[in-house]
Amino acid sequence: MISDIFAWFMTMFVITPVQAELQSHLQQMNASTQTVRQAQQCLATQGPRLIERAGQEPVWAVTTALGVTFGWTTPSSFLDRNDPNCAVLADLLENREPEETGA
Repeated sequence: MISDIFAWFMTMFVITPVQAELQSHLQQMNASTQTVRQAQQCLATQGPRLIERAGQEPVWAVTTALGVTFGWTTPSSFLDRNDPNCAVLADLLENREPEETGA
């Protein structure tokens, strides 16, 4: 039950804002279908991992949510840049043009 609360906390204060910011960036830059697909795949992979970690580490969940909410931490810092799909998303969230991945 408590882990569910922290998972909800992570979803509301980290994942949902990342998705909204991503959608805004994609619309502003008139992103290609490939870029949109890569960003969606990254969120599909990383979102559940963040929620699972939030359930296991409640203090991390709270400090992470507060950090993102108040701008102390960037949402892109939670993405695995070794995953080409997440590297694209991190670049978008950091207001940079995504690098070509060759995929």
